[in-house]
Amino acid sequence: MVMDKNIENYSVEELVTAEDVVSSQEEIVSGTRHATRYLFILAGIIVVGLIVYLLLPNAEIDILKRELNSDNHRFYWMLLVGFLAEVVAGSMGMGYGVMCTTILLILNVPPAFVSASIHSAESFTSAAGTISHFKLGNVNKKLMTALAIPAVIGAVIGALSLSFLGEHYAKLTKPFIAAYTLYLGVRILQNAFVKKNANGAIIKKHTNITALGLVGGFIDSFGGGGWGPLVTGTFIKNGRTPRYVIGSSTAAKCILTVASAITFIYTIGIHHWNIVAGLLIGGIVTAPFSAMLTAKLPVKKMYVVVGVVVIICSLISFYRAVFL
Repeated sequence: MVMDKNIENYSVEELVTAEDVVSSQEEIVSGTRHATRYLFILAGIIVVGLIVYLLLPNAEIDILKRELNSDNHRFYWMLLVGFLAEVVAGSMGMGYGVMCTTILLILNVPPAFVSASIHSAESFTSAAGTISHFKLGNVNKKLMTALAIPAVIGAVIGALSLSFLGEHYAKLTKPFIAAYTLYLGVRILQNAFVKKNANGAIIKKHTNITALGLVGGFIDSFGGGGWGPLVTGTFIKNGRTPRYVIGSSTAAKCILTVASAITFIYTIGIHHWNIVAGLLIGGIVTAPFSAMLTAKLPVKKMYVVVGVVVIICSLISFYRAVFL
């Protein structure tokens, strides 16, 4: 893959405004090679899983089936949600947490458990996506570091806050988070209509990376999502190159997600394992392939679709939290 050898000498602002230096043909070849390798690894894992399943006693298999079918087959629904959310998040750099949060709120899962479940699963899915972005050359390490350090601080504070508020003020927290995801839906929708100048180029603005990372980390942990619409959305809205922004933002999100998940484990533990497992399996299968779609999907149409879906789900969650 052809990259600028002096790339580390550039500033963060210079890198996120740079033009792509890898041709689309090289990217396709590289992405296909990595995807093929991943498919073989995935096939091996599936074979091992099937062998273990076949060796299990009938009594344990019956217990496993009952658990998978509990809560109105919630595991299978979460499998689908994790798959679709990761396609959106891996290719657009946003939407995973917001989509999962809105759906889990509709299912009446307590807010603290919503965020804990999402971040537990996302620790693995974001890691898979981050590895793929690194291999495709989409990550600017300086931008990733500048975002990750304040994001981890914000994520820990947000997780601690939600752990306390979610336990003592659940009825107040749920409509607040629903209103917040509604706002994020509007933000996602706005990204479909980014302001451009007379030459058709996006108008560039300065971005306070430290403050953005700190606030983004906090609201992502407290609200169950929002890093993408706020952080990635702000960079793109301010005229930064989507490829490096999405790759670097995804890598920073992986670090803050692990910090948030560890904090939740120490404060409230892991609950609703069927949610975590469904989101995890659905997302981790999709992550390496969604990274390849970063520059290939009709981004504007995806912003509109995802934004509308999040807004509708958030309105339903808010109505149920306040009036039912």
